[in-house]
Amino acid sequence: MAKKENKKEQKHIPVVNKKSLAFFEKYINNAAPTGFESEGQKLWLEYLKPYIDTHYVDNYGTAVGIINPDAKYKVVIEAHADEISWFVNYITKDGLIYVIRNGGSDHQIAPSKRVNIHTDKGIVKAVFGWPAIHTRAGEKEEAPTLKNIFIDCGCVTKEEVEALGIHVGCVITYEDEFMVLNDRYYVGRALDNRAGGFMIAEVARLLHENKKKLPFGLYIVNSVQEEIGLRGAEMIANYIKPNVAIVTDVTHDTSTPMINKITQGDLSSGKGPVVSYAPAVQNNLNRLLIKAAEDNNIPFQRQASSRSTGTDTDAFAYSNGGVPSALISLPLRYMHTTVEMVHKEDVDNVIHLIYHSLLSIKDGQDFRYIK
Repeated sequence: MAKKENKKEQKHIPVVNKKSLAFFEKYINNAAPTGFESEGQKLWLEYLKPYIDTHYVDNYGTAVGIINPDAKYKVVIEAHADEISWFVNYITKDGLIYVIRNGGSDHQIAPSKRVNIHTDKGIVKAVFGWPAIHTRAGEKEEAPTLKNIFIDCGCVTKEEVEALGIHVGCVITYEDEFMVLNDRYYVGRALDNRAGGFMIAEVARLLHENKKKLPFGLYIVNSVQEEIGLRGAEMIANYIKPNVAIVTDVTHDTSTPMINKITQGDLSSGKGPVVSYAPAVQNNLNRLLIKAAEDNNIPFQRQASSRSTGTDTDAFAYSNGGVPSALISLPLRYMHTTVEMVHKEDVDNVIHLIYHSLLSIKDGQDFRYIK
């Protein structure tokens, strides 16, 4: 059951400032679809560089900022950088475009959305078309499916489409942009999980500005290709070979309509970060996170995951013979839509929880149950 776990009166301490909020907005508005994350990674690294000693980018685009690179004991804090999108799959002779998913894109929200088609010649503007309600009168309503949603870029022939630089394999993202709603929520596409990339970068900023010296190497990891199977995390875990990994991702705010709390759990935006229980979550590391929350009066919620977390936690946990790993999630409304929504205070508190958890880890700390 989700609830505030702290008995003390909680006083919210803001973390995000005007400069970091401006970066967050720019970062969310930039497209970084799975397999094509490079532009977003460049933005992220540019923001992070003042707060780290060095950085590394692997062959597929996972970016890593490193503090204390010579330390033998390595701690990872991680998020994933990629967003769901579409691929051009088929172009009709009349110049209409049919698509397949790149990640878990929701076909039901597509009709009437504005999109950007990414080509070697630049962005081509287009829309997901849909027949007018007037033309469906008296007919059995047909729901949007992968077989009937289509994109219209204003062309009338296949040749005209191809002349714009569009071909099978071009990636497509939605046009919707970041906003602040009621001075309470951040809203935008791809908060899953560029909010995570933002939060781990803010942890690095806090460590730098507060002049905190860590006794271990800290690897701030923004992984690619999570949305199609945790692939970036798999690769970078084997490269870094960390001793500990703290992963952050989003989870469902289940307080909105049409979500079954019996199956999905009871989690709400504004009530704090979510600490997970799952086979991949190492219990002693999880206890350290909870103690850091309690000691620093950070509100938090609890979630159980059957079998796997479905996040990069699983990739780190089962790499390199087993890496103690834990998951801190950000409650999010309307996942995999263009209006993903997170509470401002939850963002601050995830940053606080990761920050204070790092300050609790000792050099060479052994998290094993039996020694």
